[in-house]
Amino acid sequence: MAQITKDITIGELLRVNTGVIPILMSAGMHCLGCPASQSESIAEAAYVHGIHADDLVKQINDFLATEA
Repeated sequence: MAQITKDITIGELLRVNTGVIPILMSAGMHCLGCPASQSESIAEAAYVHGIHADDLVKQINDFLATEA
């Protein structure tokens, strides 16, 4: 599986693998069903939640690697 980047939107990411939901929730992103979050990039969402996008992307890619 290709690695995701911080430019992918939350909506696209959830279409890739819904197994990332617990990762996003633990990062404080509780509005995953919100229409605005669907078009927000990981970088934008991380900024809004005060977390480092690169760290979140690494966690997601590590998870996706175990799913491959």
